[in-house]
Amino acid sequence: MAELVHVGKHCTVTTCKQLDFLPIVCNGCSQIFCKDHYSLDAHNCSQENFSKDGCTITSTDPTSYECTHPDCTNRELIPILCEHCNKHFCLSHRHQQEHSCVMLKEKEVPMAKTAELVKQITASHQAKGNVKKGVGKKSAKTAAKVALMKMKMHAVGDKGIPQVERIYFSVVLPRACCSEKNKTIFFSSNWSIGRCVDKVAEVMRLKNDNNIANAKKLRLFHPDTGESLAMDAKLASLLLGDMPLYSGGFVILEYVDNDCVVLDNVQDYL
Repeated sequence: MAELVHVGKHCTVTTCKQLDFLPIVCNGCSQIFCKDHYSLDAHNCSQENFSKDGCTITSTDPTSYECTHPDCTNRELIPILCEHCNKHFCLSHRHQQEHSCVMLKEKEVPMAKTAELVKQITASHQAKGNVKKGVGKKSAKTAAKVALMKMKMHAVGDKGIPQVERIYFSVVLPRACCSEKNKTIFFSSNWSIGRCVDKVAEVMRLKNDNNIANAKKLRLFHPDTGESLAMDAKLASLLLGDMPLYSGGFVILEYVDNDCVVLDNVQDYL
């Protein structure tokens, strides 16, 4: 059998010259390298393809896209554009809250009709016994603390989150597509609700079409009132107020229509 002499490329590093069947082209200098020398530092890259500020690639057909967040050096193989400011970001900074988007607007006060609708639905739930009764803030907080000690033993999440930032929830999963009823997951108190939703979808391998206009949306709901948690709200802000969430407590994840503001039959999930 004839040798495949034309398959693969040799590493450009003169002391290596390894034949690699999956060679890597450096974005900085357009040279070919093996897996041991493809990083900029490993081959002392001249970085001639980069502008003086180190951000703009002169090539008209980039093979990766640099995050424009000032404190980030991550790159993505596909463009991730913020639809509001039209800048490239990595997966970690794609949400407006995460990259301090210049087009981010303060949360508007809900319209009168929507607020009235929420009030009516909540009152209806209370009349039907769908909202927990006789559980005050103090007892709810105590129960969450007891549950939290157990949760920490088997919770999953991003291991890079500092211990002081971790918020633990027993996430009630969508009923139609999950064999498990609950999953204990920890999040960063600095994350937005939108990022928390993405994390649950990633951990549980759930279909996430939140960026598709007419698709069902994955939303998180308050376990007592059934109200939808705003996607741009920071998790830390929801641990305060008259009806706070508690680390160690529940949140409900469900597929709903985009205009859904309150989840029906909350107690059926718990």
